Amino acid sequence: MNGTLILASASPRRQELLRQVGLEPEIIPSQVEEVIACSSPSQAVQELSLQKAEDVASRCGRRGTPVVVIGADTVVAADGKILGKPRTESEAVQMIGFLQGREHQVYTGVTMIFDSPAQKLTFAIRTDVQVRPMAREQILRYVATGEPMDKAGAYGIQGYFAAFIEGIRGDYNNVVGLPVERVCRELLARGWELFQAGQASV
Repeated sequence: MNGTLILASASPRRQELLRQVGLEPEIIPSQVEEVIACSSPSQAVQELSLQKAEDVASRCGRRGTPVVVIGADTVVAADGKILGKPRTESEAVQMIGFLQGREHQVYTGVTMIFDSPAQKLTFAIRTDVQVRPMAREQILRYVATGEPMDKAGAYGIQGYFAAFIEGIRGDYNNVVGLPVERVCRELLARGWELFQAGQASV
């Protein structure tokens, strides 16, 4: 029997990824300020996901059913350099210019805090993404759509930027914002059900 799944994020992309596998999360966004304090992308996303999950777990209180809190954080990295979310259109243009015509890495860190039995799990998943060469005019037109402004690395693979993705190695959903297969694997290992009677099929 499932309990309460709490997503410590307001990201509509992460919400949709959970819903598409039959999970309906309660949304309690973390109030933790996202400050990257280390140079390792894998370590950085794990630390941030842990902070987010612990923040929400400390505020959600006890429930009548088992509770799982999921915190997640995603960064884009190239040549070991972490690219966060652009603060301005100029920064977005610089980030896309840095990524075009080359391969980069996307890391998503996830922390899952279980209250019954008490357990805390933190991990990071890496996906390699190849972006085709882009002319400056293409970069400017993409940034002008506004899509890059709330996304790590200044792009959304599930949006307009799909036109420039040559290929990926690894979990596509990880690039969107949540490695949902690994999350589901951990839930299944603890007795959760993904597809329950009465759910509409696609």
